[in-house]
Amino acid sequence: MVRIYHNSRCSKSRAVLAMLEARGGEVEVINYLATPPSEIELAVLLKQLGINARQLMRIGEAEYLSLGLDNLMLDEAALIATMVAHPKLIERPIVVANGKAAIGRPAEAVLAIL
Repeated sequence: MVRIYHNSRCSKSRAVLAMLEARGGEVEVINYLATPPSEIELAVLLKQLGINARQLMRIGEAEYLSLGLDNLMLDEAALIATMVAHPKLIERPIVVANGKAAIGRPAEAVLAIL
């Protein structure tokens, strides 16, 4: 099964979901704004992605600066907790398949894990 952390208002996320559905097979869609991943789930996603928490953050969001997330002294746990509390900060879409994860920017980036 393929899982997508999806934001229906995001054109990139919609494009990746359409690509996954066109390939067939079961796709679990998680609206991560309504149902954000837990701190543990987010830590697992980061490991599967092979990146750190700051690399998963949408630094262009107003919350990034207003919450002081540009402070390089913040550790992984603090950044992860902030993303759980403010899921809008999580880069999207994230696709999980075969024990691996990929960010669908560009959409074709997810093909490597399918």
